[in-house]
Amino acid sequence: MKNLLTFSALLTLLFFSACEESEDSNPMKNLNLNISGLEDLGSDAIYEGWLIVDGAAISSGTFSVDANGTMSKTSFSVNATDLDKASTFVLTIEPVPDNDAGPSDVHLLGGDFSGTSAGLSVGHGAALGDDFNSSAGKYILATPTDGPDTNENSGIWFLDLGGGSPAVGLDLPTLPAGWKYEGWVVINGQPVTSGKFTAVDEVDEDDPFSGDMDGPPFPGEDYLRNAPAGLNFPTDLSGGTAVISIEPDPDNSPNPFTLKPLAAGIPAMAMDHLTYTLDKNLGSFPTGTATK
Repeated sequence: MKNLLTFSALLTLLFFSACEESEDSNPMKNLNLNISGLEDLGSDAIYEGWLIVDGAAISSGTFSVDANGTMSKTSFSVNATDLDKASTFVLTIEPVPDNDAGPSDVHLLGGDFSGTSAGLSVGHGAALGDDFNSSAGKYILATPTDGPDTNENSGIWFLDLGGGSPAVGLDLPTLPAGWKYEGWVVINGQPVTSGKFTAVDEVDEDDPFSGDMDGPPFPGEDYLRNAPAGLNFPTDLSGGTAVISIEPDPDNSPNPFTLKPLAAGIPAMAMDHLTYTLDKNLGSFPTGTATK
């Protein structure tokens, strides 16, 4: 009887020792995120964090953000070895559902770990790669697609007439894959697109509101027809707001994304074919820290 009890005790000891060894061989550790300036992505997109370990991306988990910018989760349990070895943290926007186990092209924030902390910004090389401090822009009001001297305050074109002839009005860095620029006007509180673009010296991708004539070879739009619900075209853009945003591609929202490097109020008594200046609006960019 004594030998049986001894054997049973030995098995119990071996069992618990094996469990402890198994747990110790794969310890977990918390990654903590403190990020401000993120927006609600809706139901068909989600934020996902990634640890860069020896050049490979390892997911640290997903989270959403509510209408107040509050993250659904700020602490993430990850493999301790991966976290200790991680050189960089990257935040992406992923589709829902997501059929790809790796990160999307839409890299929003990045930062390199120094000790236990990484400061996160859009300017990191693993994100958009530029801080946009050199961004600048100009625009005019005009409606070239319905001919001269007609409804001239109902169109916006991101060009510069300061030299007497149309010239490039936007100075913006080239975006990496996963992002596009988009122009906007805010009319009676409602944002309306002027089109997406990647080149500042070419026409943008769409002209759903313009007339039948050709516009200049720059981003812009005439608001002449097909007005969205609640608006009437032609209109007068005076007193509205002109905006350049940076949009994820693919884009899951009809509204401007949180990244708005350039914006300005359109003067209340704006004159057509007069060049106006856009202001830098870098306070719209999210920032934060990742701590391990």
